[in-house]
Amino acid sequence: PTRTVVWTAGVKPSPLLAEFGGAYNAPQAAYVTRVGRRIAVQSGLSNSESDFTITLLNSPVNNAFAIPGGYVYVTRQLTGLMNDEAELASVLGHEVGHVAARHSAKRNQQSQLGAIGVLLGTIGAGLLTGSQQIGQLAQQVLGTGAQLWVLGYSRKQEYEADDLGVEYLARAGYDPRASSTMLASLAAQSALDQRLARTQARSAPTWASTHPDPASRVERAARMADSIGSRSTVRNRDAFLAALDGTMYDDDPKQGVIEGNSFRHPDLRLMFTIPQGFGMANGTKAVSISGNGGQGQFSGGRFTGDLQSYIANVFRGLAGERGQIDVGEVRRTTVNGLPAAYAVARAATQSQQVDVTVFAYQFGPGSAYHFATITPAGQGNPFGSMFQSLRRLSAAEAAAIRPRKISVVTVKPGETAAILSRRMAYGTAQLDRFLTLNALSPNQPLRPGQKVKLVVYG
Repeated sequence: PTRTVVWTAGVKPSPLLAEFGGAYNAPQAAYVTRVGRRIAVQSGLSNSESDFTITLLNSPVNNAFAIPGGYVYVTRQLTGLMNDEAELASVLGHEVGHVAARHSAKRNQQSQLGAIGVLLGTIGAGLLTGSQQIGQLAQQVLGTGAQLWVLGYSRKQEYEADDLGVEYLARAGYDPRASSTMLASLAAQSALDQRLARTQARSAPTWASTHPDPASRVERAARMADSIGSRSTVRNRDAFLAALDGTMYDDDPKQGVIEGNSFRHPDLRLMFTIPQGFGMANGTKAVSISGNGGQGQFSGGRFTGDLQSYIANVFRGLAGERGQIDVGEVRRTTVNGLPAAYAVARAATQSQQVDVTVFAYQFGPGSAYHFATITPAGQGNPFGSMFQSLRRLSAAEAAAIRPRKISVVTVKPGETAAILSRRMAYGTAQLDRFLTLNALSPNQPLRPGQKVKLVVYG
């Protein structure tokens, strides 16, 4: 369904917070707030640390951002990639730098984002034809709209925020070189994500991808740190790792989990599989599916017991205030024992026509879920296998879905990266994940007594 988001300086953006899973209410949050306020006050935006609201987000996406009004956000996933307190401060300082330099205001003057309500057919054309403006609107409606706030900075603006972040580190008494080491970890994670994408269909925005080409910025950030002349080497690694220990990593099962091509939700007791070549991004209210052949969303809605009325309500929500969609006949079927129904609508756009499909399932007397997809008109629907894959999870299958968490361990004599990586809670690329998580090179030996991070089942 369409959502209206108005960005106003000084007003807490609740829809944005919800889009990233809400606040992560865990002991780590207080630590992040303390570090964030210490670095944010270096910007001169306020002399009082209490004027800054630092929020740790319950999101499996690597991201961080800040908005006017003193609001700074970092995801728990990104903190898992960090290896010391100075790196945490570098990320938060970079984002505060964007606000201090008024990059958001400059960008908004160009993009003119504001209250938005659009016809799904119109946005579909943007997604399918590559129209940047309409494509951005589509992202908002399809459940990733909050991320618009953190996308689209120019290279010049990124460099400026990098420079400000390094300065803030030095002023706060941290090692200013932490910015370059954090950017190096982001570059390594980005490269690993690209390699894993060949076999895994998960597609989610990362901090590295929203801040272009982190690899090219590593050396530049190091030079900036050297030019400042700070002799501080404060990194507070032990304190950071002690605080990080136990932090959830990857998906929160309460919001559903993505494993390869499959989405599973233990509380809703359902799962589905997307086609090869498509990716998923899990939001708090919907799962977005994207690929070259179309776009889609999986979510639920108010259900009164009639699938035909349910589908009609979904189409009305998609149309919003921009007009009507000509909906075809509602057809009934059964999918894996579930009563189901679907309808296809043809929508005209400025450049072409698209087919909008709503495929709904009845899960019980008062619950229903649906897919809404957009595909080029008359070219078939690549999501057919996905529609047929939705099914209930058994109690045993639901119980088997466990959260992952960061576990900080001390290296024992004789333990190597290869040995420790076998404890990583993944079926593939265990060593590569371990090395990237700990900012280690492939041949770098481990020292007895050294602390390292693992991702294990909680």
